[in-house]
Amino acid sequence: MKLHFCLSLLFFLNCLWSQKIEVGQDKSIKTIKKAIELAKSGDTIIVNKGVYREGNIIVDKKVILQGKNWPTLDGQRKYEVVSIKADSVIFSGFKVINSGYASLNDPCGIKIYNKTGVVVKDNFLENNFFGIYVQKGVNCIVKNNTIKAYQKEEQRIGNGIHCWKSENMQIIGNRISGHRDGIYFEFVSNSVIWRNVSKANIRYGLHFMFSNDDAYISNVFKNNGAGVAVMFTKNVKMFNNYFEENWGDASYGLLLKEISDSYINGNKFIRNTSGIYMEGTSRVKLERNIFKDNGWGMKVQASCMENVISFNNFLSNTFDISTNGSLVLNHFNNNYWDKYEGYDLNRDGIGDVPFHPLSLFAVITENNPSAMLLFRSFMITLLDKSEKILPSITPDNFVDESPIMKSIVL
Repeated sequence: MKLHFCLSLLFFLNCLWSQKIEVGQDKSIKTIKKAIELAKSGDTIIVNKGVYREGNIIVDKKVILQGKNWPTLDGQRKYEVVSIKADSVIFSGFKVINSGYASLNDPCGIKIYNKTGVVVKDNFLENNFFGIYVQKGVNCIVKNNTIKAYQKEEQRIGNGIHCWKSENMQIIGNRISGHRDGIYFEFVSNSVIWRNVSKANIRYGLHFMFSNDDAYISNVFKNNGAGVAVMFTKNVKMFNNYFEENWGDASYGLLLKEISDSYINGNKFIRNTSGIYMEGTSRVKLERNIFKDNGWGMKVQASCMENVISFNNFLSNTFDISTNGSLVLNHFNNNYWDKYEGYDLNRDGIGDVPFHPLSLFAVITENNPSAMLLFRSFMITLLDKSEKILPSITPDNFVDESPIMKSIVL
């Protein structure tokens, strides 16, 4: 009770001591830099509508920076626009445009330097080299920002939201397009990426590297150069995301490379070159996902083992499964395959005949991509039918022993 009273008293006193500082072209304080210079910890700086060309704005005090009617901070293609170098800063309501370009120091629209508890929300960022960059951040929130860029070459643009050596991050409800990677995580742990839309980025919608114990939930990754890449990571949870229209010669909805002990549930892989491409992946559970209208539903390389693929829907894919090896160390069970032609005499919902999802033509095209010219020819259809009766090239144990008869409602 005493602790609660003391905290309430501190909050009340802080409200009495803090002040509001207004910035505007018709105000006595006309620049944001001057307002920050005059402010004390806990103050609120309200910036009115206008265009502010102040070079690099450094926020080095614990303040709330609130834009009113979308004031524009213009880096004039020369400067990092906003540098946050204090804990617990709240930055919202601004249009941040035209950061400088440099490949060595990565200038940004907004950059957080080694700080805790910073909130960047409800901003519009356009035509910056990097959008929002968090370096060694802890408990920071990046929420409801719109981040756009227009470069066509990945060497000339940075990432939309870039997090490096950070923990307990929340990346929520942002819309990112036109950057190299929409969202990039490297050495980031115990963080969540939730309800973001990352589309039309040059390389990846999302790129994970060496980032353990994270979750990404209910995001949309659409029409990116190569979908989503999750690499050299463990204990990742991927729930209810949409991977759509990620097309290209070597593209995919989701790349899993050197991943272990992770869980992929309730996602939709629709109209991708490959829904999932797995390499060096182990002990991953893939359950209740939809693979629909992809070139390949899944490409499971021979380096993968002990993965469990169950209760998924495979619908209208050119190839449901492909692999480049003959040794099968993964487990398929209780999936729905629209190509299954078996029967269910005892009406228990499970097919009485096992299903071999790996077709002969899928094996041939894995090693000879030019063979796709023969797709849908009578000869290839005959070969696939013959292979199902007398397997010769496809592994016998690449099989779903208990295919389900009806698609799973997700």
